[in-house]
Amino acid sequence: MEIFGIPSALLGSQLLVGLINGSFYAVLSLGLAIIFGLLNIINFAHGAQYMLGAFVALLASKYLGVNYWLALLLAPLTVGVLGVVIERTMLQRLRGLDHLYGLLLTFGLALILEGLFKNFFGVSGESYEAPEALSGGVDLGFMFLPLYRGFVVVAALGVCLMAWYLIERTSLGATLRAATQRPDLVQALGINVPVLITATYAVGSALAAFAGVLAAPIFQVNPVMGSNLIIVVFAVVVIGGMGSILGSIVTGLGLGLIEGLTKVVYPEASAVVIFLIMVIVLLLRPAGLFGKQA
Repeated sequence: MEIFGIPSALLGSQLLVGLINGSFYAVLSLGLAIIFGLLNIINFAHGAQYMLGAFVALLASKYLGVNYWLALLLAPLTVGVLGVVIERTMLQRLRGLDHLYGLLLTFGLALILEGLFKNFFGVSGESYEAPEALSGGVDLGFMFLPLYRGFVVVAALGVCLMAWYLIERTSLGATLRAATQRPDLVQALGINVPVLITATYAVGSALAAFAGVLAAPIFQVNPVMGSNLIIVVFAVVVIGGMGSILGSIVTGLGLGLIEGLTKVVYPEASAVVIFLIMVIVLLLRPAGLFGKQA
C-alpha cells in the first residue's frame, strides 16, 4: 500500500521516529520555556542536565541495581537538587542582569559537565536496557510499533500536559508568574519568592533529566548526547515563542513530525528543515508562533 507514492510502512515508521523525536523536543523545550518564561534565564546547561539524567539512570542501574521505573523518579530528583544548588549559588547572583550573563554562565557549566563526563566515560557511549515489561511490540499492519517507543510518546505527552495545566490553570502557576513579574508585591503577601524561583529552576532541570531517562534505552548514553540535541531544542523554543509553555509542546511535537516526513520526501533536508522553519517564522513573526509581540 502506498500513500502519495510512498510505501505506507516507510511513511509510518518515519512518522513514528518523528513523533518520538518530537516528544523529546517537547519535554526539553518545555523545561527551557518554563525557566525562561518565569525566570528570564536562557539555560544553556539544559542539554547537560538531559545527559545527567541518562547517566544517573545508567550508573544507578550498574552500581546500585536500581530498575528503570525507580530511575525515572530518582534521576529527575537528583538533577533537580543539582539545579537548586546551581540556582542558589550562581544564578541568583545574576538576577536582574542582562540575559547574556545567564547564558554565558550556563554555557560554561554545560562545558564543564560535559568535559568531566568525557574524562571519566569517554565518548563511545553505553547502552541502557529498556524495562522488560515494555519489551516487544505491536504489529499495526502497516508497521511494527515497539512498546517502549509508544510508552515514550505517552509519558512525554502526559508530563507536558501536566506541567502546562499546573502553570497555566492552577493558583500555584499564577503565584509563580506573579512572583517573577511583581516579586515585591508577592513578597509582601508573605510568600517566599526566592524559594519559588529556585523551585522553578529545579523543575525545569528535572524535566530535562526525565527526558534523559526516557532517551537512555533508545540512544547511546554518552557525554555529548545533550550538546547534539540542545541547538535543535533552542530552535524549537524560538519557533514556538520564547517562554510559551503551550508553544513549546505543540511546536516540539509538530516539528518532530515534519522532520520525520522530510526524511521520507527529501532526506537531504531533514537535518536543516527545523532551522529553515525557524528563519521563516522569525521573518514573519519575530515573537514566535505562540509568543506575545513586544
